[in-house]
Order: sequence, then structure tokens, then C-alpha cells
Amino acid sequence: MSVDDLPVWGLVGKVMKPTDDAEFLRRFPVGTRVLYTHKKYSISYNGPHIIHVNLTYSDVLTPIATNKQLEFTYEVVWTKTDIAFEDRFDRYLEDEFFEHQIHWFSIFNSFMMVIFLCGLVALILLRTLKNDYARFAEDDAEELMMDGKSSLLKDDANSGWKLLHGDVFRAPPYLLLFTALVGTGAQLLVLSVCLMLIAIGSSLYIEPGGIVSVGLTVYAFSSLANGYASGAFYHQFFYPRVSKDWIRAMCLSSALLPMVTFVSVFFINALAVFYGTTYAIPFVTIVQVVLVWFFVSCPLAVLGTILGRHGAAKAGFPCRVNKFPREVPEARWYLRPPVLIALTGVLPFGSIFIEMYFIFASFWNYKFYYVYGFMLLVFIILTIVTLCVTIVCTYFLLNAENYRWHWTSFAAAGSTAIYVFIYAIYFYFFKTNMSGFLQTCFYFGYM
Repeated sequence: MSVDDLPVWGLVGKVMKPTDDAEFLRRFPVGTRVLYTHKKYSISYNGPHIIHVNLTYSDVLTPIATNKQLEFTYEVVWTKTDIAFEDRFDRYLEDEFFEHQIHWFSIFNSFMMVIFLCGLVALILLRTLKNDYARFAEDDAEELMMDGKSSLLKDDANSGWKLLHGDVFRAPPYLLLFTALVGTGAQLLVLSVCLMLIAIGSSLYIEPGGIVSVGLTVYAFSSLANGYASGAFYHQFFYPRVSKDWIRAMCLSSALLPMVTFVSVFFINALAVFYGTTYAIPFVTIVQVVLVWFFVSCPLAVLGTILGRHGAAKAGFPCRVNKFPREVPEARWYLRPPVLIALTGVLPFGSIFIEMYFIFASFWNYKFYYVYGFMLLVFIILTIVTLCVTIVCTYFLLNAENYRWHWTSFAAAGSTAIYVFIYAIYFYFFKTNMSGFLQTCFYFGYM
């Protein structure tokens, strides 16, 4: 609950344990479920403003029984304080927890990882590509001195990424879905950066629901980026022609994330209504969100798609795609897509591992997360590390003469989410006291 926008946390009741006070155990045996039916509020004020609110419990415990009416009482003690109204949230920020030395050390460690990876990627790619270009240039010079038949045999003897110039820009399977994922990713990127910048420059954590409200607003306007990215990407595969399915691609791009979110929220909200909890989202709020999506997000997605099709996609691809696809040779086990995908996500997750603990602790352990500067730094580090390892993954794939790189590179970059979900499972069982079907569904539903 909250008092004058100040959060107040407290237990509704508990289950008696052997470690409880002996006097209570004489009245309530071990395993008895009891409620705190009397609460004491200690409120500090400065002039007309409430500064602090504390909640304590009395010794009034009432066992839970079926169809039993309970009477809840409370008392309030008012105390004057000299703390300014602007500083009343300082007690909730927990500087010692969020600005601990390990937090700074994790940022430094991740930064050093970025420098190492960038240098390693640059060294590998520059040396490898330089050798490849030198070899191909030598082969081209030799081909000029050979007849057509020998030249064909020489071309067949080559191997590596250069042979894929006629297939590397071939459209991936399920192009509509891939386009929708590209557009959604661009929108989430814009949303994340804008939301972190707004949070750094303001105090969104003070107002209840402030981050959610601002996030929904930014999401609606960031649909322009969704339409632009998806429209430009999809149009490239058909340039200079126009695909008749561009409207389907636009609709799927703008509706993919809202539909997935709606299904998840609908299931969680139905459970909340069934159990009669206060976590249920009001129907009016759902209608308002749908109207914002329909009248703001969708038109901006259409505008972005038009701009993407007629603006960024005029160049097309630098190479013409062959009429018949080449056969993909058998690759070694460590160059196969499932292995590359699994390995690529390890380093990006390692760069955000410590920050994930602080975020999870804030979200599920009732702490105010306010160090959005740390979050922005970690986000930039995550982006750079993901770019580096995905570039290496894609190069290995192409060098193995596998031109089907689109889904592999996307899944490789997104495989970090799998490790985050595994960490979420660990956090649920070892760092929280949650139990029961409702709490489990809420936890993993919002993950």
C-alpha cells in the first residue's frame, strides 16, 4: 500500500514456525496460519507534508478460519521532523546496496571485456579478411592466364565466404516473421534508450506507475522506428519491384509484440481476477492501452513503413542473387548453427550478470531501482559485446559456406535471453520466498 505516494510494506500474516516466540507458540501451534489484525503507523511530517511512514505490528494475532469475520484495527502516531519534502525518498534508495563496490567492479570488468573483444574481433577479421582478399586477388590474376575450363575448375577449388556472393542476400525462410522481429527489435531498442535517458534526467521512481506510463507513451511513438526498420528491410529483397505482401509485413510487425504481450497479460490478469487479488489490471486501463495502440501506434507504424520503403531501401543489395541456390556443405560440429547460437550468448550474459541481480532484487524484493546511469552503461556494453560476438559467429558461418545466416545471427544475438531466463529460474528458487501457483505464474509471466 502507499500513503501520500510513499510505499508501505508489511506482512499480512504468517505461518507459525518452531523459531517463533514461545508465548505465541503456546497460543498457536506450529503450522497455524495467523493474521496481524492490528497495525501501528508512525508518520513523520514537516508542515503540511508527510515525510516518512513506518508500519509496525502488535501482538494481536488471529488464526485463519473458514467463514470467519475478522476485525482489523490500526493506530497512528504523528511525529514532527525537520527533513525536507524533497528528501523524503532518500531512505528508500539504499545507496549502500546499489552503489556497492561490486557494482562498480562489474562495470569495470565488463568494460575491459568490451575492449578485449573489440580488439580480438578487429584482429581476427582484419588478418583473416586480409589473407582472404590476398588469396582471392592472386587467384583472379591466375584466372586471367587460364582458359575458361581451367578457370571454372579453379573457381570450384576455392572455398570460403567469397563463393557465397550469389546467395548471401537470398531471402531467409519465413521472411514476414523475420521482418516483424527486425522491426520489433528496432522499436525495443529505441524504447529502451529513450526510457533510460528519461529516467536518468527525472525521478520516475517517485511516482507510482510513472515508469509504466512513460514506457507506454514512448512505445507508442517508437512505432515509427518499427515501421521504418521493417519496411526498409522487407523492401530490399524485392527492389526494384514491389512485393504485394508489404502490407502483411507491416501489420505483423506492428502487432507482433502487442499480441504476445496481450496473451501473457490476459492470462496473468485472469488468474488475478480468479484469485481476487489487487494485482488485476482494471478493464478501463486495458481499453485505454488498446486505444493508444490503435490510434497512435498503428498510424505511426504505417508512416514509418512508407518512409522505409521509399527512403532507405532504394539501393537494394550490392550483388544479384543466383537463380538456383547452392548446396550447403557439411560443416564441422562446432560450426553448426545450434552450437554457434549456444556459445554466442555466453559472453553477453557475462557482461550483464551482476546488473541482472540488482534489477531482479529491485523488482521482486521491493527495492527502488534508481541507478539508471549504471543500467545505460551496462546496456551499451551489452550491445557492443553482442555485436562483436555476432559478427564472429556470422563470419564463421559464412566461411563454412553456409549462406543461411539470417536466422542464425538473430538467434545467436538473442540467445542471451535464454541465459537470462535460466538465471530467473535460479533467482526464483534460491533468492525469493515465493510459492504457490499464482505467484509462480506472476513471476515467470512477467519475465
